[in-house]
Amino acid sequence: MQIKGFNERLAENIICKENRENIEKQIAYLQKEHVKMITIEDKEYPSMLKTIYDYPISIYVKGDETILNHPAIGIVGCRESSIYGEKVAQYFSYHLAKKGINIISGLAKGIDSQSHIGALKAKGRTIGVIGNGLDIVYPKENQYLYEKIIKENGAIISEYPLGTKPEKMNFPARNRIISGMSKGILVVEAKKKSGTLITVDFALDQGRNVYVVPGNIDEINSVGTNDLIKQGAQMVTTYRDIDI
Repeated sequence: MQIKGFNERLAENIICKENRENIEKQIAYLQKEHVKMITIEDKEYPSMLKTIYDYPISIYVKGDETILNHPAIGIVGCRESSIYGEKVAQYFSYHLAKKGINIISGLAKGIDSQSHIGALKAKGRTIGVIGNGLDIVYPKENQYLYEKIIKENGAIISEYPLGTKPEKMNFPARNRIISGMSKGILVVEAKKKSGTLITVDFALDQGRNVYVVPGNIDEINSVGTNDLIKQGAQMVTTYRDIDI
C-alpha cells in the first residue's frame, strides 16, 4: 500500500487466496525437486551477472550455490563437434579447473558436454546453464552428466521456472548468462553461422575477453573460429594463454 499507484483493491488482488495457494504449490515443488531460488537481493547471486544489461531478477539453482561467485570461464562450441574439438575442450577445461577456475557451459551435446567432463575429471567445479526448467533434462542423453555435476559439488542453473520446456527461443537468451557469469569466453569450434557466435556477441557487449582455439582450415567447424581470430579475438593454443 506504500507503493505509489497501488490501491486497496489492487493489493487485495495480489494477496488473494488463489495467488497464495499457487505460490505455496510452487514453493513445495521447488523443495521436492531440491531447487533453490536465488534473487538479486541474495548474497549467493553471481556478482558478475549483476553487471550485465539484462540480468535475470532471479535464478534457479540445483547443486552448490556457494560456487556461483568463484572466478569462471565459459567454454562454448559446436554441438556437432569433431574428435579434435572434443579433445581440445577437455584439455582446456581440465587444466583451467585444476587452477581452481569454474568451467561454465550450456550442458548441450558436443563441446559443452566435453567442457563439463574435463572439469569433472580434474575434480574441479563446473556449472551448466540451461534453457529450460531444472526439472527437465535436455538433451535426455545428458541425464548422467546432469546428475554427476550436482553430485561433484557443481551446479545447474536456469532463469526459467520449473516446468519450462526447452523452447528454441530460450537458448540464445541463456547464452548471455554463460558469458555474464564468466571473466572470459573460450570458443573451441564454431561454424560460420553458429549459435556459439551469439555467446561471443554477448561477451563482447558485456566487456568480457574472447579466446579462440584455431582450427583446421579444411573443416566446417573451424570457419567461425578462424574468422573470429581474423576479427581480433585472442588466439590460444594452451591453457596458459588464458589469463583469469
